[in-house]
Amino acid sequence: MSERDLLTDSYDYDLPEASIAQNPVEPRDQARLLVVDREDHRHCRFFELPDLLAPGDLLVLNDTRVIPARLFGEKPTGGRVEVLLVEPRTPTEWLCLVKPARRLGIGARVEFGGGLLAAVVVGSDERTGGRWLTFEVEAEDFEPLLAKLGQMPLPPYITRSSARPEQYQTIYARRPGAVAAPTAGLHFTDRLFEQLAARGIEHTHVTLHVGLGTFRPVAVERITDHTMHSEWLEISAEAAAAIRRTRARGGRVVAVGTTSARTLETCAAGDGSVIPGERRSELFIYPGYRWQVVDALITNFHLPRSTLLMMVSSLIGRERLLSLYGEAVGDGYRFYSFGDAMLILTGGCRTL
Repeated sequence: MSERDLLTDSYDYDLPEASIAQNPVEPRDQARLLVVDREDHRHCRFFELPDLLAPGDLLVLNDTRVIPARLFGEKPTGGRVEVLLVEPRTPTEWLCLVKPARRLGIGARVEFGGGLLAAVVVGSDERTGGRWLTFEVEAEDFEPLLAKLGQMPLPPYITRSSARPEQYQTIYARRPGAVAAPTAGLHFTDRLFEQLAARGIEHTHVTLHVGLGTFRPVAVERITDHTMHSEWLEISAEAAAAIRRTRARGGRVVAVGTTSARTLETCAAGDGSVIPGERRSELFIYPGYRWQVVDALITNFHLPRSTLLMMVSSLIGRERLLSLYGEAVGDGYRFYSFGDAMLILTGGCRTL
């Protein structure tokens, strides 16, 4: 690791707007896959994954489900308000990003759906610039109303998409709570899971409810001064047991996405296994980090200056990663949430 690896501006790169994917490919597993090992790299397709892994390997997937977190409402004065749910404190009290924020002081009231749902601003959050909103509804009625009135919170760089809401969910999403999708998992299909199982490659699930902080650019000069946004996660006893079995048979733990990787490393037991349970994570992984659980990583292409780019750099090195990104741009790879993927078979907690 060099001093440059700790400077935020070292994680800049140029990306033409045309390289930002606005829609997913169909079928999902037709996305391109840049496969990176210790010595070289090659260009594949995601459906080739069973041949790129080995019998006995274990895929760890994040089963969080994106909620329709974007709401549009009105103040009693008639002013339009946009609200993005970020994180709950209770089932009906949420930290939200609001527009225009300066016009929503404590006590301000907002109605959604012509009065079907209403909320009152009860506090502010200096860390995010958001507002705490209490929704005036019984807890059991909030989720159905959100499903009726809310919209899928596509990232701001997706501006011309015709994607259906279900295309921004993994096919195994089952635990509602995320405001952004764990996008590496968007490439999996039922057929691909069948082919992986036939080759002896297992999979298990963990949960991390993805928040906005994961994707925000690092704003400080040195990355060591950055504070990660806290996110809720859980590893079941069954998932922990699957990882132990994988270790015992000499297989690799393959994290599907940076959120799965962060979950596993947060819960590391120190011997290559994980401690089950639920907790919150503020773990920031950047060059110099010693991986404890993850042996390989499947991930999409990430934004400049993002903590996700820094995490991937800790596996293969910043300079090599940026060189690969440059090659991917020139070769027409599609970037970000609906884009193509990488399979990294180097680094991690063991020699691969």
